[in-house]
Amino acid sequence: MTTADELQARIDAIEESYEFCLAYAAQGVAGEQASKSSAQVREFLERLESALTVLAGLFSSVVAERGDDALTRYQSFIEVLGRDAADAQAAVRMVLAQPAISSQMIDNLNALIHLRALLTDVFLIDEILNPRIPGAAKPSPD
Repeated sequence: MTTADELQARIDAIEESYEFCLAYAAQGVAGEQASKSSAQVREFLERLESALTVLAGLFSSVVAERGDDALTRYQSFIEVLGRDAADAQAAVRMVLAQPAISSQMIDNLNALIHLRALLTDVFLIDEILNPRIPGAAKPSPD
């Protein structure tokens, strides 16, 4: 797996976890029901937490592989990405430490500015790595 592939896999895991959490938040899971249904949301939160590890370093490596002076132009953003990933990871870890995870807790996590900042970072990186050109066919993954 290339560095770019690993970065893309982490981005995909972050986006999929967030989408699952949006659906979980809408379910209204609370109390004893939260204790019983926490397993699946925990799985997605653990994937999210794992995906955040070394995210900025991977992006830095992908940029460096592009050559020229790209890394110097991206360095400030890479530092922001590292802080945003660490802040979001701290919140996810705190939620994972709870014995039961309610929909309200996930709704609050989803609304957390640290997670939103991270998602916006990831969406921007995803667009940089995979630009969408109107009317252009997406290249096959051969």
